[in-house]
Amino acid sequence: MTHRVVFLERDSVKATVRRPRFEHTWTEYPSTRPDQIVERLQDATIALINKSQLREAVLAQLPTLKMIGVAATGYDCVDVAACRARGIAVANIRHYAVHTVPEHAFALILALRRNLLAYRRDVEAGVWNTATNFCFLTHDINDLHGSTLGIVGEGAIGQATAAIARGFGMRVLFADHAPPKADGVDYTPFEQVLAEADVLSLHCPLTPATRNLIGLEQMRAMKRTALLINTARGGLVDEAALIRALDEGLIGGAGFDVLTTEPPRDGHPLLDVRRPNFILTPHVAWASNEAMQFLADQLIDNVEAWADARPQHLVT
Repeated sequence: MTHRVVFLERDSVKATVRRPRFEHTWTEYPSTRPDQIVERLQDATIALINKSQLREAVLAQLPTLKMIGVAATGYDCVDVAACRARGIAVANIRHYAVHTVPEHAFALILALRRNLLAYRRDVEAGVWNTATNFCFLTHDINDLHGSTLGIVGEGAIGQATAAIARGFGMRVLFADHAPPKADGVDYTPFEQVLAEADVLSLHCPLTPATRNLIGLEQMRAMKRTALLINTARGGLVDEAALIRALDEGLIGGAGFDVLTTEPPRDGHPLLDVRRPNFILTPHVAWASNEAMQFLADQLIDNVEAWADARPQHLVT
């Protein structure tokens, strides 16, 4: 059988993507609008996507589709139940971001704990030029050593984040949650993690149960000096509540790499937050060169394994 492989979002993967070893035709597009999906996947047997939405209404118009390779760990863009009913295999990427995301999380944590943005702003404003001492101490600086990191999500990325934290001499608490849970992890009640964490870092998937997991009530329960870090999914945090919490000083600061709507073409409230204790980066925590190549290689590995009747990393 000659498979027809269609990559809808080639520009989302800045790496070399090798062609599958089995017999196939290959079509790729830099990006794909929602209204182009059905047309471009007509007669495709394998679809490679990143964030393109493949819901029941779309899948119903793609009778030849047999396999979806998601170029990401998160697969909430795919109607998994509809795929299961139609016999469509869905595979995602595993463990590619175990270094890049934790490192980005700690870049945010360190910048906020040491007030780097505020100091950089002051230097640019000429404050150092007029200082009476060799330095100026206009903003608090706090060590990570001896502080507490609360982690929501004990998967590979959460565990890697914990390893870095322990290297800094931090105490690590994993927040308890409903099953499924990873084995061999000591869990702490969620409310206790909120109360004790100096830094709360989110590393869980976005599901109906985790949407708006962190709202105003949860931020009120945190220390007023605590940092909220989100390098997972934008929908995990009530963004309006976050802005209010920052404005009212309910938390010490926040570092985000994700928004509920990406890209924010018509603006977004968090884009307008201009304060040194808030950092927003454009969903790039996952995107180191090394991680991107790992992802690209595994994307094709998943497709080849499925075509060879030895599927791996299936989510259906």
